[in-house]
Amino acid sequence: MDKFRMIFQFLQSNQESFMNGICGIMALASAQMYSAFDFNCPCLPRYNLAYGLGILLVPPLILFLLGFVLNNNISMLAEEWRRPRGQRGKDPAVLRYMFCSMAQRAMIAPVVWVSVTLLDGKCITCAFCTLVPVETLGNASHSSLSQGEKKRVLARIPCKEIYDGQELIANEVAVRYLRCISQALGWCFVLLMTTLAFLVRSLRPCFTQAAFLKSRYWSHYIDIERKLFDETCAEHARSFAKVCIQQFFEGMSTDLAAAHCHPPRKTPADPGEAAEKLLGITDQGTMNTALKSWHRCKPPLRLHPPALPRGNGWAGERQPPTYTPVPRRETAAYYSRV
Repeated sequence: MDKFRMIFQFLQSNQESFMNGICGIMALASAQMYSAFDFNCPCLPRYNLAYGLGILLVPPLILFLLGFVLNNNISMLAEEWRRPRGQRGKDPAVLRYMFCSMAQRAMIAPVVWVSVTLLDGKCITCAFCTLVPVETLGNASHSSLSQGEKKRVLARIPCKEIYDGQELIANEVAVRYLRCISQALGWCFVLLMTTLAFLVRSLRPCFTQAAFLKSRYWSHYIDIERKLFDETCAEHARSFAKVCIQQFFEGMSTDLAAAHCHPPRKTPADPGEAAEKLLGITDQGTMNTALKSWHRCKPPLRLHPPALPRGNGWAGERQPPTYTPVPRRETAAYYSRV
């Protein structure tokens, strides 16, 4: 049990690295999912575009939302954004910093999916096979087909087993042409995302260093304050439940002793020790009022002023013992007795 507790404390202290690791695992899982995915193009003019773009864009959107769901700070961000202003103001820069930090992690898996999909080329081949320039790559003199029939033939390019337009354009030529375009888009997308990540991670603190440090500090403060509040609530609830249960059994033992004419047993001093942790809140209504007050108007972030100095030392500081001289007569009498 102690080993699991140590692992849990380690994960809590290294939450950022842990979340980056989870996002990396999601990215690798998304690439494996795509490689194991059985891509079947419908090979119909009306459905090829929707199916190809759907496979290209819908799974990244799901992975992006899943990255937000797995992040523990999303509920804290929503709570901080929706809470009333109260006695503590809300800094939009801190909220933007928290959202951008979560979005950067959540974008890893979608970027990997889109990159792998574009480099593979199947989605682009299925989506845009009807736009192949037949006049340039195929038989331009083959004009016996109407525009609708030509689209129906070109829509079967991804389905090699049912393609019947070799006299119009060779299947290998059309697939190679579309795959080259898809891979070029894929490498451009990877270059764009890498450059954007470099600009966000490296250049943003250089231009707004003070605002960056302020946002980073207060975002950490909000996270730590929430954790400490949860721990304090758990400790208060445990102490409150302990006192209530012990008082219940104490009252039951008193009633049973009165009914059977036996003296009640002496109760231990634990309820007093637990009551010291209740911080003055000892009933349900007061606790509900305190929780509502914490949500509606959090206390301002201002510490109490330090105590003023008194004499040669600070107030509340333990003063050194003073020396009181002994009268000479008493000293002489003491030595005469010795």
